[in-house]
Amino acid sequence: MAGSKTVKKTAEYTKRFDERYDELKWLYCELYNNNMEAFDWLCDSLYGYYQERNADLKKLDRSRVKNPDWYKQNDLLGMMMYTNAFAGTLKGVKEKLPYVKSCGVNYLHFMPLLESPKGRDDGGYAVADFRKVKPELGTMEDLEDLTAECHRQGISCCLDFVMNHTSEDHEWARAARNGDPVARSRYFFYDDWFVPNIYEETVPEVFPTTAPGNFTWINDCNQVVMTTFYPYQWDLNYANPMVFNDMVGNMLYMANRGIDVIRLDAVPYIWKQIGTNCRNLPQVHTLVRMMRIISEIVCPGVLLLGEVVMEPSKVVPYFGTVDKPECHMLYNVTTMASTWNTIATKNVGLLKRQMDQVCALPKDYVFLNYLRCHDDIGWGLDYDWLAQFGIDEVAHKKFLNDYFTGKGYNSDSRGELYNDDPRLGDARLCGTTASLSGLEAGQYEANADKIDQAIACDLMLHGYLLAQSGIPVLYSGDEIGQTNDYTYKNDPDKCADSRYLHRGNFPWDKVENKDPVAMKIFDALRHMEDIRASHDVFSCNANVYTIETGCASVLGIVREYAGHELRAFFNFSNMDQLIWTMPEDQADIYTDLISGKTLRELGAVMPRYGCWWFYR
Repeated sequence: MAGSKTVKKTAEYTKRFDERYDELKWLYCELYNNNMEAFDWLCDSLYGYYQERNADLKKLDRSRVKNPDWYKQNDLLGMMMYTNAFAGTLKGVKEKLPYVKSCGVNYLHFMPLLESPKGRDDGGYAVADFRKVKPELGTMEDLEDLTAECHRQGISCCLDFVMNHTSEDHEWARAARNGDPVARSRYFFYDDWFVPNIYEETVPEVFPTTAPGNFTWINDCNQVVMTTFYPYQWDLNYANPMVFNDMVGNMLYMANRGIDVIRLDAVPYIWKQIGTNCRNLPQVHTLVRMMRIISEIVCPGVLLLGEVVMEPSKVVPYFGTVDKPECHMLYNVTTMASTWNTIATKNVGLLKRQMDQVCALPKDYVFLNYLRCHDDIGWGLDYDWLAQFGIDEVAHKKFLNDYFTGKGYNSDSRGELYNDDPRLGDARLCGTTASLSGLEAGQYEANADKIDQAIACDLMLHGYLLAQSGIPVLYSGDEIGQTNDYTYKNDPDKCADSRYLHRGNFPWDKVENKDPVAMKIFDALRHMEDIRASHDVFSCNANVYTIETGCASVLGIVREYAGHELRAFFNFSNMDQLIWTMPEDQADIYTDLISGKTLRELGAVMPRYGCWWFYR
């Protein structure tokens, strides 16, 4: 077999490898100046990871190869969680799988759980060892045991792959700090500030207030190192083929522990080039395409999920092309931010425009949709389009942040700012779905009407999430209306990071005691999830488009599949709205799947934060 030592390999592996060898070699040699020694080393390592993959995972690979659309079905529902916040340890999560199943969830995203230094871990995104679990969470054997049990129960597993940087405590970084030239070549080390200052002329700051600049001076070795995110996270130099080869090995090691979806963290940042903004460079796409090819060779049942927190024009290229794909799935970051913008403005114009853009893409492109995640909400909206309506970017961001921190007129939202930069007016937002929907304020005031309104808002948002094209993912706790947790302010390791506001421990007492509000949200959400799973019109292969409703506050979506049609309507206003639905003679043809009533029974006046799924 080309590009490899003479080792007898299985027919299955040989076929996959030979089919992809030429493109992999071409891409690798173009990027790494025909370094065949490094390429042959990579090729030889791939078979080792294939051999290591256990029989059950190989069986899963084969079944998914036969059914490549397995992740595009309407019964896939995700949930993301921090292991410690949800159940303490990996063993604890395994014990809580019955609850996960009761939520209708069959895709679990475990937030970063690999070893990282306490107090300098960035929520787990500063990895000190890619092959070791944080001791307080368990062991790598515990992770394998958990993923195996998940597979037995029909649950797929996702884990973050932090590929842009390592912790300064990683063995490569420790060796580099001690002067090892080979280890230093894995990062961006400089003797003085001359080159770093040239970079700084064109590279934006990620955290201008909490971690300004893109480089850090290392006192104990008198060197400057590139640190795009935080000073304790050292950027890897992917121009060095050793870095790519070894990080691919780390990715495949994760896959062989039973991880079905590899989340590529901060993928736009991974290639650095002086004189550019070091974002979305062509070489990034070469790297991701090679990772896709490699996964198809070694573990074809594993998916790549790209985290690209950019405007839509920068996000879509990470799908690659239909014939040369890169990521299987991408986060629908823009729609998430626009959804919350719509709650504040009560105008669906921007959201409708962006849905039209997403729906126009090939159906091969699958988005992972969510309302909230572990991170903040950044207001990266389409301000060029909004400008035609007289909307100024800085003023609008202030309006949004005021609204969602409860300072705005008629707002019951409760959130906190993250990385507030008064110079740019560019603060981001933190808070749980329920607190941003007004539940926290309603409960604090013991105001029954506000509580009802908040529940309606929360459920309307989830109804919209489930009706989007792609894979819906819940943030753990949202299914029971978990509110903000302010105890992070008492923890010296967390108090400076307001994102811990929505990373609180799961309130098991609300489940065990069947808290009325929690159960109302849980039961209503499960009802919608069951409807989605039982109707093919929610498939990723459905034809989806928006429609006019005659009301600026109401979004209308049509889904068509195999002769069936769903007309979904969502009222983003806290007031009842009169809307256009469909001709009068069709009023009895469409039935609302949620309430069981026809249009004639419901009428054309949507209640505040109403959600209708009309089906025929």
